[in-house]
Amino acid sequence: MLLLILAAGLWAGMQNTLAGGGSFVTLPALIVSGMSPLAANITSTVALFPGQVTAGLAGRSLVSGVGRLSFRWLFVLSLVGGALGGLLLLNTPPNVFARLVPWLVLFATLVFAWGNFLRKTPAPGQGALPTWAVVAIQSAIAVYGGYFGGGIGFLMLAALTAAGLTMRAAGATKNVLAGVMNAAAVAIFLFTPEIPWLRVGVLSAGAVIGGYLGALLLRRANEKVIRAFVVFLGVCLTVGLFIRSGSH
Repeated sequence: MLLLILAAGLWAGMQNTLAGGGSFVTLPALIVSGMSPLAANITSTVALFPGQVTAGLAGRSLVSGVGRLSFRWLFVLSLVGGALGGLLLLNTPPNVFARLVPWLVLFATLVFAWGNFLRKTPAPGQGALPTWAVVAIQSAIAVYGGYFGGGIGFLMLAALTAAGLTMRAAGATKNVLAGVMNAAAVAIFLFTPEIPWLRVGVLSAGAVIGGYLGALLLRRANEKVIRAFVVFLGVCLTVGLFIRSGSH
């Protein structure tokens, strides 16, 4: 069982770095190991956090602000939103948000595909989204990220690329901001009793290695291939999530 959790962490760490959606690998693995969905959600968030830090540090030279919105403001929005989402998770049942996940991932995949394959590329520094829209979208993603977290990578990639960032800059910025969101949530979750620390440790080890490997791949892989992979993965995740939600 621990080998399954280690493999899930490795896969999720790489997937989070390249495109997002790693929690949809770790959640089923943790539930199969005997945890409740809510406990698995909290455990996954805590365990994947070190991998996100590793990926963020490995790609930190590529992070960027969006238009007039500096990276510092994106950092603050992500930190505050992540904390609010973590508090919301501990005080409300996650069923409503869980049912929204397939629609959010579908929306993010469509926006990402449009932003990278259909729309005209904006001039450098001129994103398609105004500053107020980036603020609103990033704030909403941050709250959702602290609450559930599934699909935040797709949502941020969609928003950042639609705002004018290149795939590499958007990927690196997304990795750091995802870590910031989860840092706020993890700080709150650490006070949750009965966290299975052995599973957290095994999952974290796999996520750290996978996150580092994914960051190296993000720097060297062909940008068009990464974009196509993100869309393909988004379609697969969307189909799987709708099937899963329809079976409950």
